[in-house]
Amino acid sequence: MTPGIQNGTGRQVPPVQAVPADRAAIRVNILSKRFGATEVLRGVHFSVARGETVALVGPSGIGKSTVLRIVAGLDPAFDGEVQRPEAVAMVFQEPTLLPWRSALQNLTLVHPDLSDSGARAMLARVGLKGREEAFPRSLSLGQQRRLALARAFAGAPEMLIMDEPFVSLDPELAEAMLGLTEELIAEHRPATIFVTHARDEADRLASRVLELRGTPATLTPHLI
Repeated sequence: MTPGIQNGTGRQVPPVQAVPADRAAIRVNILSKRFGATEVLRGVHFSVARGETVALVGPSGIGKSTVLRIVAGLDPAFDGEVQRPEAVAMVFQEPTLLPWRSALQNLTLVHPDLSDSGARAMLARVGLKGREEAFPRSLSLGQQRRLALARAFAGAPEMLIMDEPFVSLDPELAEAMLGLTEELIAEHRPATIFVTHARDEADRLASRVLELRGTPATLTPHLI
């Protein structure tokens, strides 16, 4: 994914001022997003600095994952612009691992410049030491989530996008994964955007909380 500006319709877009321009790693101006004749997003403007974590909350179906897809560059069909860095990592609700590749290969194939020793060190960092040759199907759900985190951070991302990364986990495992994610973000300091339905997760991880509301959905900032 290349850095720079991505435009939907090519309209002139005003600058985002939430973070000073010299600090912003991600700058988002979504003027409008439609699915057919239905406008689902309007006036979604925010920016995220390097090392800052922004949580995106709101009711189910309001468009949080749509915002993430636009920010990640997966959905270019919108009116506005997004500026993002080159090194981007995503963590989805499901681990989306390579099923017929080992845990180690899930890192080295995605990150060709990553050394074998570097991949092993990252697996150890997330608690998977000794499981380097295991296939995802032989790992527990918690281990699969840890592998997905290892894959995301192994590339030293400047920008991290997470879509409900702790959903469907029991409370003890969710707490362990939340703590691990918190540590990795603090160590690597990417500009992070994540979607969650759990306000306690947002309050714990995020520097700022943004809420989508209305029809079409727009942003309401919250102070923690």
